[in-house]
Amino acid sequence: MKWLRIGILVLIAVVIAGIFIVKSMHNSANNQQTGEQNTESVEEDSKEADKTTVAYPLKITKTDIEEIKAYGVPTVIDFGSDSCIPCKEMAPVLETLNEEWQDKAAVQFMDVWKYTNGVEDFPVSVIPTQVFFNADGTPFVPSDELATQIEFTMYSDKTTEEHVFTVHQGGITEEQMRMIFAEMGVE
Repeated sequence: MKWLRIGILVLIAVVIAGIFIVKSMHNSANNQQTGEQNTESVEEDSKEADKTTVAYPLKITKTDIEEIKAYGVPTVIDFGSDSCIPCKEMAPVLETLNEEWQDKAAVQFMDVWKYTNGVEDFPVSVIPTQVFFNADGTPFVPSDELATQIEFTMYSDKTTEEHVFTVHQGGITEEQMRMIFAEMGVE
């Protein structure tokens, strides 16, 4: 009787281990397949971008602050999510301005819930958050008049006290975006 109990316990342990191994192999196969699909999707997106010759794509999957500063045009990066309601409301505005201002300004969007590469370099604590740069790569500084109409947050380096970011948190309208970019010389 004692050997029967031990045998049953060993059998249960083997079945549990087998289930764990099969699930692990299944998850690994799914992750590999998803990675292949993502690669194909990126390749297709690249081909589409080549066809339309977009200087600054609307949707980006990573950020590099030095690359952004080298654009040579006024820039806004909207950090948000495709599933955030205020972000969804802003999407048509970003699409319109991105298309209209190609070669004049960079209007970009990054889904921070899907892509995190580089987000840690920016002061993003809520979404949506927009970060503005002048054409020379310096942080945008709004006029006093504009600052009374649109709330901005200025971030400085703790050590040098150098101004490093100008940020707007929350949704922003097309009219407000046009006012900001008008101050940066984009009509």
